[in-house]
Order: sequence, then structure tokens, then C-alpha cells
Amino acid sequence: MKIDWLTKLAFLLQTLAFCLMVATIQYAIRPERSYELPVVYSLCIGTCIWALVDFGRHAFPSARETGWPEGLAGWLLPLGGIVGGFLLGTLLGDQWFGWSSWDMRARSQLGASIIITAAAGVAATYYFYTRSQAAYLERQMAQARRLAAEARLKLLETQLEPHMMFNTLANLRALIGTDTARAQEMLDRLIAYLRATLGASRNSTHPLQAEFDRLQDYLELMAVRMGPRLHYTLALPPELAQVQVPTLLLQPLVENSIKHGLEPHVAGGTITVQARRNGDTLLLEVTDTGRGFDLSSPPGNGFGIAQVRERLHATYAELAHLTQLAPASGGSVTRLQLPISVSLVAA
Repeated sequence: MKIDWLTKLAFLLQTLAFCLMVATIQYAIRPERSYELPVVYSLCIGTCIWALVDFGRHAFPSARETGWPEGLAGWLLPLGGIVGGFLLGTLLGDQWFGWSSWDMRARSQLGASIIITAAAGVAATYYFYTRSQAAYLERQMAQARRLAAEARLKLLETQLEPHMMFNTLANLRALIGTDTARAQEMLDRLIAYLRATLGASRNSTHPLQAEFDRLQDYLELMAVRMGPRLHYTLALPPELAQVQVPTLLLQPLVENSIKHGLEPHVAGGTITVQARRNGDTLLLEVTDTGRGFDLSSPPGNGFGIAQVRERLHATYAELAHLTQLAPASGGSVTRLQLPISVSLVAA
């Protein structure tokens, strides 16, 4: 079994602090004695009890919830540790002072020492037992929060996919009656898009390169429908290609630019998607040269934008931001700011 030495050290330091507290209480009760006496015996006895109990528990099968031995061993281990730690610690203290606690002169104090050791040992054992149990519950809660966040992200993604599909099928239906050749090409692109995204949809995150590849499939699909009215540019620096991002993050933003910017614009326009790094922040921008929008009433509450905001919050909490801008030159800019990570964990 692998031993967590940092946890062992933390328990030892807490034990030493507890021993000093017990020694201080003993000195307050009998101030006529030297403070060194209760300090040395308390530290020796407490350290021995800690070592016997904390290391001894690894010799028995332990409960996953607490790391504590199950059944009878869970009771005998602290009892044996307290008795053994008292005897061994007392011998060490005797060696320090050069006397024996078992002679006639010291026996009057021996009973009080046994009672103090038993009470302190039981209290310390219960403290560390409850700490281990609390740590297990915290780990379980963290796992439950992570699973809930993953489930939430999956739900948001399953809501986005049908939204895109319904829009595409509606456009395909319109083309079937007016331009059969373009409808056939659009159907072929749709099949290629679905084939390319089938594997990626099983993951909650993927490299930014995969996100751009998926986005290119979508834009090629839209280009069949809009023809020369749609132009696009994808700019991804090689050093950012493996940065992990939530799947289906950019496509709703591009879809929003097409719907609110390029489609209402007679001449269409250009969509530019670019990624760049600013320190520990990843900046993703979707820019279009379409109709733009009024900042006093931006289309930021639409389905796609709202879902992207939800996914950012579910994945990064307050560390990510979505901003919509209306440049003076026209069109619109949607900017994402999120922390750079090559191994995202939803929390």
C-alpha cells in the first residue's frame, strides 16, 4: 500500500501540538513541577501512540470510507496503540531524565499519568478517525460535483446538436424545391459533417484543433446553402492546437453570426475565427462583416449564445467570459476568454 507521507507528517504535527496542549494543562494543575517534565513525557508518549496507530492500521484491511481497520481490529488497534505507546513513551521519558517511573517514589503519579494518557489517546484517536471520514466525504462530494458538471455539459451539448440539425434540415427542405443539385451537395456535406463529429460528440472536451476541424465541416455545409455570399477564414496558431476546450463551443457562435449578421445582409460577408494567447488566457474571436447589431439590444440571449454561456460557466465557473462587440466599421465580434489548460477537469 502506498503511504501518503504528507498526510502522515500533517497528523504527526497535529499530534505534537495536542501533546503540548496536554502538557500545558498538566503544568497548570501542578505548577510547582518543572514544565520540562510533562512536556517530555507527553511528547514521547503521544508520538509513540501516533506511530503505533497510524502505521499499524496499514497492517489490516481498511474501510474505504475512513482508511480505518474494520471490525474488531478497529477497536483493538487504538487500544493496543494507547497501551503500547504509554509503556514505550514512558521508557523513553525515563531515559531522558535518568530515572524509572516504576519505582516506589513515582508510583503515586503513575495512576494519574495512565488516566491522562487514556483520555488523551481516545480523544486524539477519535479526532483523527473523524478527520479521515470527513476527508473521504469531501472527496465523494467533489466527485459528485464533477459528475454533475459533466452531465450538465452533456445535456447542453445534446440540446445544441438538434438545434443545428433543425436549422440545417429546414434549409435543405427549401433547397429541394428550388435547387436540387445544391440540395444534393448540401446533403452530402451534412453526412460528412455528422460522420466527422460522431466520435467527438462522445467527449466533453477535445483539442482546439479538433474544434476548428469540426467548425470547418460546418462552414463548408453552410457554404453550399449560401454560395458566394459566405466567405470564411480560420486562424489557429500551431502552438495552441492541443489546448483542450469544451466540444461544440465555436459552432453556435458562427451559426449566430450567419443567422443575425450574414443572412440578413444582401451581400453576405466574411466570417473570421481566430485563436490567440494572452498570458494564461485563451482568446477566441468570431468576427463577421454582416449587418451587425445594436449594442443596446444585442442578440446575446438567443439559444446558441445562451447555451455557450452556460457551458462556459459549467466548465470554468467565473474564470471564463463571453463578450459581444459592435465595431465602428460594422459587423460584430464575439469574444471568448478562458483559461488555458491541456487537461481540463469539469468542476
